[in-house]
This record gives sequence, structure tokens and C-alpha cells, in this order.
Amino acid sequence: MSKGFLPYGRQSIDDDDVAAVASALRGDFLTTGPLVAEFERAFADKTGAPNAVACNSGTAALHLAALALDLKAGEGAVVPAITFLATANAIRMTGADVVLADVDPASGLVTADTLEAALDRGKARGIAMRAALPVHLNGQICDMAALAAVAAQRGVRLIEDACHALGVDGIGSAQHSAAACFSTHPVKAIATGEGGVVTTADADMAARMRRLRSHGMSHDAATFTDRKLGFDGETANPWYYEMPEVGLNYRMPDVLCALGISQLKKLDRFQARRQVLAAEYDRLLAPLAPAIRPVSRPNEQHGWHLYVVHMDFPALGTTRARFVKALREQGVGSQVHYIPLHKQPYYRALYGEISLPGAETYYERCLSIPLFPGMTERDVERAVGALSRILGAT
Repeated sequence: MSKGFLPYGRQSIDDDDVAAVASALRGDFLTTGPLVAEFERAFADKTGAPNAVACNSGTAALHLAALALDLKAGEGAVVPAITFLATANAIRMTGADVVLADVDPASGLVTADTLEAALDRGKARGIAMRAALPVHLNGQICDMAALAAVAAQRGVRLIEDACHALGVDGIGSAQHSAAACFSTHPVKAIATGEGGVVTTADADMAARMRRLRSHGMSHDAATFTDRKLGFDGETANPWYYEMPEVGLNYRMPDVLCALGISQLKKLDRFQARRQVLAAEYDRLLAPLAPAIRPVSRPNEQHGWHLYVVHMDFPALGTTRARFVKALREQGVGSQVHYIPLHKQPYYRALYGEISLPGAETYYERCLSIPLFPGMTERDVERAVGALSRILGAT
């Protein structure tokens, strides 16, 4: 990787992953088959969750969890302003309202205080607040115990957006939440191409999400309501199914689950490598402070999905756009995670102009630099060297 362009993130696919997919392609199932259940069992074991439900994207995972909580029009959920579009969009797809929470400007995380403030704003707007979606941004872990205490006091359910945090001890066990949602997009901790998983301790919630991901269909004879159509005497008709509610086609196929099973076996190695690379960044970036400094880490637990730095670009006499262009010219990729949701045209039109100074400050200074398991220490040196040279030229 040291000689080529260094992207901010990249999947790590080995020969055993290719072999697993090839084997699935030669099998009897390309869509839903036995590898789905195997992947779910392996994922549940890895996260410590009693139940895991695979689906076709992290967005689908968030939407399934929101649907399983019966969110609907007239109700609302809190979403931090610094997150990907999908966190909020999954709520809107239920018909419920999104109430955007501010974040800590140093870490980008929602806090107990900003959660309470958002719940108060939702209540003042006459919205029945039902849920909140804390986001483990960059792989940093929110203070879930503190957020859960607020949620319990205010009567709301928590859905963790853990798409950046697979591999962190305890994340996914849903100890402090109704469910945790993960993504298996190529730049995440493991890759299935596209994919997502919801974990939960609630078996009924898991069963409902499995129905919802497959058009709302039930093949369980114990739930059939039409005995004339569903049974031949006391025996259920083998072709019969019922749809008690509308669902979606959010299924993950066997082929992608084969890749996921193979990748899960390497998750610990991937995470250990990310930690080594992050520590090397910390060491090499220290002399560049305060011009460039890592984003604040209030919690020791970190999934290291992204390595993010903060820079005061105007104070350095440049703009972020010029800085990103200069990095690219030196063969180093970067990205910005994320544009605050209250600045998006859709949410501006829906809810009007609002001020969330913590989110705005975080956004104005953040820049994600390369971090993925296939990198070497020399790649980290390349990235930091490019940052240093650009600083010297500003």
C-alpha cells in the first residue's frame, strides 16, 4: 500500500474470504439459506448478544429496529446532529419526527445533557418522544450508562447506532438499549459488500424484525389466523404463509453471509491492527500539536473505525478544501464525517433553522485520515509526513 494512493478506508479481503464466497456460489442457495442463520449465530456470539438479525445494510438495520419499536407519525426520536444521513432517515421512514441533538464539540458524541435538551425541545414541539439513537462516532463509545439513565427517567427507548463500533467489548450486547445496529459496508470493521445486523436481548423483537425484513411474512403455523387456508386437517399446508403487517425486502443473501462468516473470524486481528496504527498516529502527530490534534476521546473503549483529527483551518491560513486537495496531490486520501444533519436541505425545510453549536464546531474542524487494517506503519508515516509538509507550506 505504501507506493499507491492511500484512501481513508478500505476493506481487507483475503484468499479465504474469496474461497468462502466461491463455495457459497457453488451451493444450493444464493439468496436466503443456511448461511444466514450461521452468520447470525456467529455475530451474536461475537457481540455477546442473545439475538442477531442480518439484513442488507446498516440503514436497513436502523429501520428494522425503529419499526420494531412501533415508531410512527406523531412520535419522535432523538438523533445526534453529527452522524450519517441513515440514522435520521431510518426514523423518518417510520413517519416519526427526528429531533436533532447537539454533541460534545471535542468528541462529536451525544451526551446525557444534550440528550435531555433534545428531549425537552421535542416535548415543547408537542412530539411524543419515544426513542433516542446514540451514535458511537468514529468507534468512540458513548456513555451508555448515563444515556440509559436519562432514557429510563424520560420513558424513551435507546437504539444504538453501532455501525462504527463492531469489535468493542460489550457493544452489541444491548445491555443499555433495546437494540444495537451495525453495518458491514466495506470500510467498516468487517465487510460483506453491503450488509447490516441488529442485535437485541429481546427475542420477540428479533422475531418481528426477521418477519419485517422478509415482506412481513410468517411461516410459523402457530401464528396462522386462517385455519381453512392454512391447514389440511391438523397439518399446516407447506406452501402457506401469512402477512400480519407490511414488511420490506431487507434480506441478506447467503453469498454475502459467507463472506461475513469468514470476516468475523478475523475481527480480533483487524481490531488489534487498527489499534496499533492509531497508536502510531498518536506518536507521530504529537509534535504537530496544537495545529493538528486527535479528536478528544472521553472513553478508553474505541473501535477505531476512523482516525479523526481536529484542525483550526482559518487559524492555519487555509481552508479545509485546499488542505484536502493538497493531501490528495501527495497521494493521501481523507474524508469529512459528517456534515451536520440540521444543515441538510431536507431537514432544514422540515424543521427550520436551528443552532447546534457543538455539532457545528466539531464539523468545522474535523478531518478523517487513512486508517484500515491493510496499512503499514510506513503508510502512517506517509500520511503524517504529508500533513506536516502541508502545514509547513501554509
